[in-house]
Amino acid sequence: MNAFEALGLNEKLVQSVTELGFENPTEIQQKAIPILLSGTTDFIGLAQTGTGKTAAFGLPLLQLIDEDQRHPQALIVCPTRELCLQITNDLETFKKHNRKIATEAVYGGASIMMQIRNLKKGVHIVVATPGRLIDLIERKAIDLQKVKYVVLDEADEMLNMGFRDDIDFVLKNTINRESTWLFSATMPPEVRAISRNYMDTPKEVTVGRKNSGNVNIDHQYYIVSAHHRYEALKRLIDFNPGMYGIIFTRTKADAHNISEKLSKAGYEIEALHGDLSQQQRDAVMGRFRSKHLQLLIATDVAARGIDVDGITHVINYELPDDMEVYTHRSGRTGRAGKTGICLSICHSKESYKIRSLEKMINSKFHKLDVPSGKDVCRKQFFYFMEKLMQADVSQGDYETYMPDLVKKFADVSKEEVLQRVASLEFSHFLKYYENAEDLNRNESRSDRKTGNRFEQNMNGSRKERTSFNSRNNGYTRLFINLGTKDGFYKASFLQFILDESNLKKEVLGKIDMREMNSWVEIDQDAAGKMIHAIDGKRYNNRTIRMNEADGGFKRPNDERGRNERSEGRKRIYTSRERK
Repeated sequence: MNAFEALGLNEKLVQSVTELGFENPTEIQQKAIPILLSGTTDFIGLAQTGTGKTAAFGLPLLQLIDEDQRHPQALIVCPTRELCLQITNDLETFKKHNRKIATEAVYGGASIMMQIRNLKKGVHIVVATPGRLIDLIERKAIDLQKVKYVVLDEADEMLNMGFRDDIDFVLKNTINRESTWLFSATMPPEVRAISRNYMDTPKEVTVGRKNSGNVNIDHQYYIVSAHHRYEALKRLIDFNPGMYGIIFTRTKADAHNISEKLSKAGYEIEALHGDLSQQQRDAVMGRFRSKHLQLLIATDVAARGIDVDGITHVINYELPDDMEVYTHRSGRTGRAGKTGICLSICHSKESYKIRSLEKMINSKFHKLDVPSGKDVCRKQFFYFMEKLMQADVSQGDYETYMPDLVKKFADVSKEEVLQRVASLEFSHFLKYYENAEDLNRNESRSDRKTGNRFEQNMNGSRKERTSFNSRNNGYTRLFINLGTKDGFYKASFLQFILDESNLKKEVLGKIDMREMNSWVEIDQDAAGKMIHAIDGKRYNNRTIRMNEADGGFKRPNDERGRNERSEGRKRIYTSRERK
């Protein structure tokens, strides 16, 4: 008996899976499919990206669908357009031998009228992003009254993106559902809250440890000075000539600037950021998927939902602030049982983050030295020799030219020919790395003390979702006297402060909202601009007060600003006492 058939899948689905070359189910598929096939059990599946989650819920859904009832019976909600399309394509592949089941992807950036027309024709499964789905619900273009099965895929990512209210809205509008299936890579408190509020004694399955990293990924880090970060990145790329990877940056500006520099230096790389139109974004992703690009560089916001097979390396140009973000970044590689490498370029003061991440994802991080210039040249040289030996000479009429080649090189030794070939291939590398400096920087004693203090604090009051100290990560923490009592939720608050300050989302870090006030992490270089733009403005007949939570930013010759910062600090201490 086929291993998938033993899980309870019908003949048509087993045939489709077998034709795809899958012989044995992954761990999450093996544990989830038998439970989900009942159709009446709420389910929580905790597993990293790339472990086969789509098949884990997609195959049972296709078997449970009543193909004679042409209305939405299953709803899959996911965070991004890319993931929405990927899930839809996978479902189309799985139902290859049952074309009667109709699926429809609904997402922003595409014609909503076309999506409405397709829904009116009748579909069985709807795959949707939250924003477009709510738009369709409000237009009364989709009827969710008969939806039996709701799947929340990448639930932690949706909450990170501010979709909590949207998820609540969707779950409240699927009142006749028989089961809710939640899949997530991590289990922060917000995800746990959804299970408490909307699920009935869910069956929970964990593949690996909760919030843990993929065991197939080798986590490596390099300690360099801040001004050597770009050079270290370039050297690591050169030291891994077969790399096919994604580079993560904190800001859109970094992604754009690094992409331009590397592109001018001859690397096949493009940036993915919020200023691209959907058409441009699709074009970049198309070139990356087809491997016309060796590297993709992106911010976390721009890269959400990207799912590309065969990625060998993930590079953190800077470490993220939250452990969940690191988990999602590293999860782009080491997928479907393959191995991968996650490289992090760190400043010496960030080494405490590494120790904390090791404990939280239960994986050892290996500290390596940035390769020397000679090491890079040697690695490139042997990689070239390997390619030379593996070159396919069976295609093409080379025999026609051999007599002329033999004649031309009659008086040249084999060693000299090889030297000339190497010179043509490596002269630029040899020249560039001829006097390359040592980029490695050792951890200082004061840095170790800082890390020890941080770990002691973490052990004393550790939260399931972790944010690193903002003084050490390039962010400034701002206080603002607006909160949930003013009618904001995270997504609307985010939109408000960005619109008022005319800044981009990429400059922001963690947002911590309370009833009466909030705290915003923002790139240090943008903090002053946001304060100037928002502090003193009016909202709902109230004067907005915004200042640095730690009192660092000062307006020149502005006594009012100093008084307001003092007032803000008093509010913070009062708020802490309440807690």
